[in-house]
Amino acid sequence: MEDKILFTIGRQKRIALIAHDGKKKELMEWCMKNKEILSRHFLCGTGTTARMIADYTGLPVKGYSSGPLGGDQQIGARIVEGNVDFVIFFSDPLEAQPHDPDVKALLRIAQVYDIPIANNRATADFMITSPYMEAEYEHEVINFGKQVAERAAALGK
Repeated sequence: MEDKILFTIGRQKRIALIAHDGKKKELMEWCMKNKEILSRHFLCGTGTTARMIADYTGLPVKGYSSGPLGGDQQIGARIVEGNVDFVIFFSDPLEAQPHDPDVKALLRIAQVYDIPIANNRATADFMITSPYMEAEYEHEVINFGKQVAERAAALGK
């Protein structure tokens, strides 16, 4: 088995939308500004954020649980399963979050799986206007199946 495998993000992106309470309004406004682009993609998000964006923009947004109630972990699981390939997460760096370990876990899993992630408006603007938004994008990711097999073999000795 190879150390890396080719991973393809399709033309239609599966985008997770997340925002801390102090950034929800900013994300809603950003989504409205980019409604035409976002309408061509599958959207999901943590509970409150998903509902607020759907109500404000009219875009369909599949909601998971609220972040503090496990929504961040649900989004992370979708990344692992290959069902989320793009994350917009307007985080609030000036406010302590009770579920900070969950947020860090989500950011870590996005990094492990080489998923594009924006944590502020400027990065989100750059990402959504990229030529890759309307095209397939292929990139190499670590072959975790090989790592697990090698680890199991080493532990079984």
